Amino acid sequence: MTKNAIYAQSGGVTAVINASAAGVMQGCRDFPHQIGTLYAAENGILGVLHENLIDVSIESDETIAGLKTTPSGAFGSCRYKLKSLDENRKEYERLIEVFSAYDVGYFFYNGGNDSADTCLKVARIADEMGYPIKAIHIPKTIDNDLAVTDNCPGFGSVAKYVATSIREAGYDLESMHKTSTKVFILEVMGRNAGWIAAACGVASEEQNEPPHIILFPEIIFDEDAFIRKVKYAVDNYGYCVIAVSEGIKDRYGMELSASQHTLDDFGHHQLGGVAPIIAQIIKKRLGYKYHWAVADYLQRSARHIASKVDVEQAYAVGYEGVRLAVSGAHAVMPAIRRISQNPYQWDIQAVDLAKVANYEKFMPRNFISEDGFHISDACREYIVPLITGEDYPKFENGLPKYIRLKKHFVAKRLPPFSK
Repeated sequence: MTKNAIYAQSGGVTAVINASAAGVMQGCRDFPHQIGTLYAAENGILGVLHENLIDVSIESDETIAGLKTTPSGAFGSCRYKLKSLDENRKEYERLIEVFSAYDVGYFFYNGGNDSADTCLKVARIADEMGYPIKAIHIPKTIDNDLAVTDNCPGFGSVAKYVATSIREAGYDLESMHKTSTKVFILEVMGRNAGWIAAACGVASEEQNEPPHIILFPEIIFDEDAFIRKVKYAVDNYGYCVIAVSEGIKDRYGMELSASQHTLDDFGHHQLGGVAPIIAQIIKKRLGYKYHWAVADYLQRSARHIASKVDVEQAYAVGYEGVRLAVSGAHAVMPAIRRISQNPYQWDIQAVDLAKVANYEKFMPRNFISEDGFHISDACREYIVPLITGEDYPKFENGLPKYIRLKKHFVAKRLPPFSK
């Protein structure tokens, strides 16, 4: 029997999450006997709860193709974590009510760790209530911290961006350091896992090339050892370039930049602002002139320099998610598997979502140098294939040409939802 489908995007967006959306959209069109109408929920799971559904069947093939080169979340995202079934059964019953009203038999949720948890909860409540649906989690996160999968769509492009940026900034500092700035600090995202900071490391091919120091969340910040490394770099190279993850921690396990009074909607401490803290430590201890920058949204939205491999993988997990669903798979995630390193080859395999939700993949210790301030050769070998190749968007009047969806909302069939 033909059933309809709902697709939604969740969590922090990436340069290639829309490529996954394109994969889902094209996949649904390629299985017309199993999937009827594909709806996209505006702003993630909230769009399902509030019945804000977009009929994407009216979008042209050209628009779908354009999504592959458009950054951000085309349908809107959200940071909203469903509570447990015991805490708020009403939300789950509402989801099933919406699925039933629109004859939905397939649910594709595109996101990271917390989104995997949401998708698994939806799958379990549907099973408990006897509602026939295939729930598939489509992986995405620049943090690269999803379990089981070799890497996460979104990471390759942010890795390419930060490595390029810190290499270019390093050239700038090298040309100015004799009469001006001695230290440059680039703050990148990464709460508990230092994959993005590690990506900066591939910019240096020789010991004297920037970044000279990388600060990882997995390595406790030792101020004295750090200052010695900064002084060594300035004494020997004339300048020091530093990549720092926003989630680095002190010896008590507290993030240096955490605001103890601000939480996001997932219950995490709001991070950001560790670069000026590091800069002030250097100024106080060594007196060097410094500059710092925070990559922030720039790193995750930089579609103009996306990794070709990343784009291909993002599209593939979206399409494969649909194929798995129509084949009968449920509560799974299409994960990327590295088949060989040289030449780099990969494929996709379905993994049990229970093995992904609420798990984090941290940097292995052997991916970090012995002194804890840089990456190892093993880490470089892991990252380089993921940033290889370019997939430029079309340009018009000197700027990238991105697409906008028509976003045709369907008429609501249910009463408004209230908690």
